[in-house]
Amino acid sequence: MTRSLAAVQAHSARSPLTADQRNSFIAALLGWAMDAFDYVLVVVVLSDIAQDSTFRGGMPEAQFAVKLGFITTATLVMRPVGALVFGLWADRVGRRIPLIVDVLLYSVCGVLCAIAPNLTVLLILRFAYGFGMGGEWGLGAALVMEKIPASRRGFFSGLLQEGYAIGYLLASLAYLLFHSVLHLQWRWIFVLSIIPSLIGLLVRSRVRESEVWEANRERMRATRTSIKDILLDRKVIRRFGYLILLMTALNWMSHGTQDLYPTFLKATDQGGAGLSPSAASWIAVLYSIGAIASSVIAGSLSERFGRRHTIIVCAALGLPLLPIFAFAGRGAGMLALGSFLMQVMVQGAWGVIPAHLTEMSPDAIRGSYPGLTYQLGNLLAALNLPIQQALAEHHGYSFALTATMIPVLVVVIVLTAIGPEAKGIRFGEAPLASGP
Repeated sequence: MTRSLAAVQAHSARSPLTADQRNSFIAALLGWAMDAFDYVLVVVVLSDIAQDSTFRGGMPEAQFAVKLGFITTATLVMRPVGALVFGLWADRVGRRIPLIVDVLLYSVCGVLCAIAPNLTVLLILRFAYGFGMGGEWGLGAALVMEKIPASRRGFFSGLLQEGYAIGYLLASLAYLLFHSVLHLQWRWIFVLSIIPSLIGLLVRSRVRESEVWEANRERMRATRTSIKDILLDRKVIRRFGYLILLMTALNWMSHGTQDLYPTFLKATDQGGAGLSPSAASWIAVLYSIGAIASSVIAGSLSERFGRRHTIIVCAALGLPLLPIFAFAGRGAGMLALGSFLMQVMVQGAWGVIPAHLTEMSPDAIRGSYPGLTYQLGNLLAALNLPIQQALAEHHGYSFALTATMIPVLVVVIVLTAIGPEAKGIRFGEAPLASGP
């Protein structure tokens, strides 16, 4: 190694980041933004694809609508598989090469969606995209947190998590530009995905391997410890189950306040707000800005008050916001304010997660452990949208949003309160088997 692990971890909290640390962070930020950009993009163009008679071909409209719903499911199902495969590969050979392959895979698949001739090909591409994107968050976060000084993880965790809000914001602006201004087909929006992917690939090619991983590989060789030994440790297994539950609740909190909300803003029936597509998109832009601002603030506060306490406070403050967030009768102005404040709380809680998950992961499996728990939680939380849609159909949008979000916010508070925390742990110094 060109630098020792001790030298890296002794980096002063007030010193500027090195070029290597900065590049690893920028690449991870762009990758996480691409994840959100893609997910939101697919959600907002589903109605456009459904109305594209050329793409539908001779398929009956009802049958096409049912199959179209599997587009987001296809991506979510494959993400845990990608997180496991790329994560285990990264635990064995290092972070750098798996991340580069990962970016290449989802970049190519994302652009090919623009020229998919039919729904079957599009679904196959979405499966492949989900597999590639599944490895991005966990590996990117692990590499960044391993390179960033321990005392600054909270700040950069929040800054990294802003990537999701940035991606959401860019997808909303892209839809406004292509749909409302340029009046272009939905296919053109997918072409945009190649730009941040290529920038991320270029930056990531300049990142050196994780010094923490290199040092840990030497420890495992010296102690003759295998990844299998660590995976079978009871503490690791128990914590794995706990983190899946926590990530399910947190993902449900995030998707529960975002996925149905654009439809609620535009709907003219079932108690929807009845806003124009343009007005609804501008509200989405506004609450995305709130999410961007809150992640870094909450992440920084977690260095002082702890990861768990920060998440609990953010989730608790979300509860009294539901009346101005979910009820159309309050008017467009109050809905804009309510959604803005709600995303401040929701994404504030999420700003802690990159640091929180990586700190609770054993050194030997930090490439796979955080990403897999996140993606499995994300998969389970995918049930949120069909449940909210069913409730909205029978009881209205306001009921659907409040009936799902009240218990989820409470569950986030309870699970976080009873769980562990490892703020500021020095990577590479914890016992190999059990981690922090």
